[in-house]
Amino acid sequence: MIEVRNLRKTFRTSRRYPGFRGAIKGLFTREVTETKAVDGLSFDIADVEIVGYIGANGAGKSTTIKMMTGTLTPTSGSVLVDGLLPYERRVENARRIGVVFGQRTQLWWDLPLSESFSLLKDIYEVGDADYARRLAFLDEVLGLRDFMLSPVRTLSLGQRMRADLAASLLHQPRILYLDEPTIGLDVVVKDRVREAVKRINREYGTTVILTTHDLDDIEELCTRIIVIDSGRLVWDGSLEELRARYGQRRELRLRLGGTDGGRGAEAAIGTALRALDPGASLGREEEELVLGFDRSRVGLGALVPALMAVAEVLDWSIRETKIEEIVKLIYAGEIRS
Repeated sequence: MIEVRNLRKTFRTSRRYPGFRGAIKGLFTREVTETKAVDGLSFDIADVEIVGYIGANGAGKSTTIKMMTGTLTPTSGSVLVDGLLPYERRVENARRIGVVFGQRTQLWWDLPLSESFSLLKDIYEVGDADYARRLAFLDEVLGLRDFMLSPVRTLSLGQRMRADLAASLLHQPRILYLDEPTIGLDVVVKDRVREAVKRINREYGTTVILTTHDLDDIEELCTRIIVIDSGRLVWDGSLEELRARYGQRRELRLRLGGTDGGRGAEAAIGTALRALDPGASLGREEEELVLGFDRSRVGLGALVPALMAVAEVLDWSIRETKIEEIVKLIYAGEIRS
């Protein structure tokens, strides 16, 4: 569906000098600065995948998306989208894709939402029967009926985001690019947007590329993530693989018995813990003892009995490493694929 090969994009900007003398100097001396926004990216995205495309601010995500949508031309390398070079066949490519930007809208500000949809129907040359069928489906999954006759400028953020998502799907694109689709939304609307994306992917076979800083979106929607930093690929794989390789750290929380809340047993617990995992950590949060350990070194089947042998354990709970914590390590450069 999407093939990216050794993709590069370099921006050239003229250096400006401060003050009047700097302005005069700029008339006679031109210094050009080059910035590599995308630096040798290669990856494939298969048909019907939902892929999270993430990175820190300035990593090159938006530049890559713009080259895939055809609004930017690569400096070198290539990107093939559904068999097309998007920057050479922009009109044909536009008919095959849908785009939603969380901070921008493709709707007409002063028109009722229904009129915006009608205009998009004509622009994309969608037939009456197809339009009616798609609009009925989008109303079902996104709940558009209550504000279809309202001017776009009067819609709440959540309503506008649902409307923008519907607008991007009226022509039934094969590929959907989502840029921060749940930014600023409340929990209820976020859940509705996520469920809509799942259904659109499942029922229409739409390939989805999602860029977001909300790791809950990634966990809810994506089976695979691509992480870039400074325009370069640093991770490409499934969430399960990422957890398996870098989510070894576990946190065990204990509530202990005894008149002192188990504080007298902490030294013995620490000794038992480090005998099984020398790199383990031990701390306390209010009434709970917090143990951090590497699950590749010790399993719960060995750890819990060893702790119960030296202390009165009333209750315990386990917490796995969150994807958000692993991604932070990737951003910090501590993890590479």
